[in-house]
Amino acid sequence: MTDLVEISDPGDPRLADYRDLRDVELRKSLEAEHGLFLAEGEKVVRRSVEAGYEARSFLMAPRWLEGLGDVLERSDGPCYVLSEALIEQVTGFHVHRGALASLRRRPLPTVDEVLAGARSVLVLEDLVDHTNVGAIFRSGAALGFDAVLLAPRCADPLYRRSIKVGMGAVFTTPWTRLPDWYDALPDLSRRGFTTVALTLSSDSVPIEEAVDGVDRLALVLGSEGHGLSPRWEAAADRRAIIPMRAGIDSLNVAAATAVACYAAARR
Repeated sequence: MTDLVEISDPGDPRLADYRDLRDVELRKSLEAEHGLFLAEGEKVVRRSVEAGYEARSFLMAPRWLEGLGDVLERSDGPCYVLSEALIEQVTGFHVHRGALASLRRRPLPTVDEVLAGARSVLVLEDLVDHTNVGAIFRSGAALGFDAVLLAPRCADPLYRRSIKVGMGAVFTTPWTRLPDWYDALPDLSRRGFTTVALTLSSDSVPIEEAVDGVDRLALVLGSEGHGLSPRWEAAADRRAIIPMRAGIDSLNVAAATAVACYAAARR
């Protein structure tokens, strides 16, 4: 069971994991160096622990202790208890859901392990916005996708903002990074997946048509700015669009993913 530790000094060194949460570059460096990630909010903290991640520590306002009592009972890391005003001084913003946890990262699984038994997979190339990555994990989990593969330059799904937007879907959806960007799509085809890329290519067909009759599907999404690279666009087995009213040619990648996942789930 975790120990409750009341702290009145926001400069206490034991709170180092929770400092400056708005500084994205600092957090990337700190979290990579120490092999940690943060979960924010009662539901997300609970889901992270239930998924088997080991808590380094917790940071909570007193009003959240009772609701997360069962989580604290089965965790070993200390729980630092501060007023909400002090938590804001530590983190740099108002944590309106009052609970944070610092958890240890686990080694990423192999592509083979992630794809074992999978029928529907999301494949992300160079998405750099943490909010989009979190939203895509959430859509995939909600609409029956079994796994997510990320190109090396994609944003971190375990970054606090990604986890929060995705409501902890990253904890239950198998995922990993692709070790070989260049041949990633041909490799998926060799494994028996039909790769369908969302792109405005001249030979793209409506998404419902592209996924029709597909057994094992790899739905491929490109970056927020330029979309898919020419390499991945050409390497995909099929190219697809979401038909829409004239004057609008595309959606935000997170919204487009939700629409495409819905179409894929109905195939």
